[in-house]
Amino acid sequence: MPPARETLRQALGWAEQGEAVALATVLRTWGSAPCPAGSHMAVAASGRIAGAVSGGCVEGAVYEAAQRVLDTGMPARLSFGVADELAWSVGLACGGQIDVHVERFNPPLFAAALEALDERRPVVLARRLDGEGAWLLPTPEAPDALVAMAALHFGRDHPDLVTLNDDVFFLDPITPPPRLIIVGAVQIAQALVSMACLAGYESVVVDPREAFCTPERFPGTMLLREWPEAAFRSLRLEARSAVVTLTHDPKFDEPALRAAVGAPVFYIGTLGSRKTHAARLTRMRECGVTEEALARIQAPVGVSIGSVGAGEIAVSILAAVVAARRGAG
Repeated sequence: MPPARETLRQALGWAEQGEAVALATVLRTWGSAPCPAGSHMAVAASGRIAGAVSGGCVEGAVYEAAQRVLDTGMPARLSFGVADELAWSVGLACGGQIDVHVERFNPPLFAAALEALDERRPVVLARRLDGEGAWLLPTPEAPDALVAMAALHFGRDHPDLVTLNDDVFFLDPITPPPRLIIVGAVQIAQALVSMACLAGYESVVVDPREAFCTPERFPGTMLLREWPEAAFRSLRLEARSAVVTLTHDPKFDEPALRAAVGAPVFYIGTLGSRKTHAARLTRMRECGVTEEALARIQAPVGVSIGSVGAGEIAVSILAAVVAARRGAG
């Protein structure tokens, strides 16, 4: 999960313990800034801190502002700019500027947002910067113009500042992380899961073989010890999902590929040589899969970097997945 969302969970935990919490949010950045818009820093009344809004240069000022917000209940907006020659000493690499909004943490609002995130249900968190309103969209309780504006942000990865009738709103899409569905609990999958986590992906490993698909081999990973047909019925193969098959076994890989090519996933890749894939395509054609659908499958999976061994193959696979998601593939 992105660090900003983990910060929200930490803040919610403190609030549930009865502690007042202030939340600082990066509204926007210019130039080079270590933390993008939407990054959070939570400050509890006890002095505990979670998250960050910069590379360390402005956290002290933000901490003091957070304590004032907790005392007064009034939100604050802070701007920080650093010249290039001072950049490294204060953490804004190569110079830059950031705007930060500090407010009292709203536990019910953020609890609902995190619940939607856990359900992989895209929502938009809209907060009026003067503190006079906050909504989890879509909801009929919000102004119609705001709902219409937020509709343009569902599923996006980046927040935005918008102005409606002279009121400034911060629209923060609460979007589920991209999901990497891996068929085959093999050695390459172990390396791939670790790398995908660092890149912000949620991994799911599908393999009915209980000896391979274990928490010990894939700690902290969602495991489905089912055949791909059954597993894919329970998973939502949506536009933020990628599917990679790694078993080299037609009875595992091909049902998964047939399901994937009929879904709006953003990447499909499968392990195997070109000769192996040609035979695979023949069998899939015999099952009625169209040429257009078959063309969506990348085989051999990954970016061609001359990779050797599980770790390097995992690097090439993740590179291909990221390239496809970012439109560079």
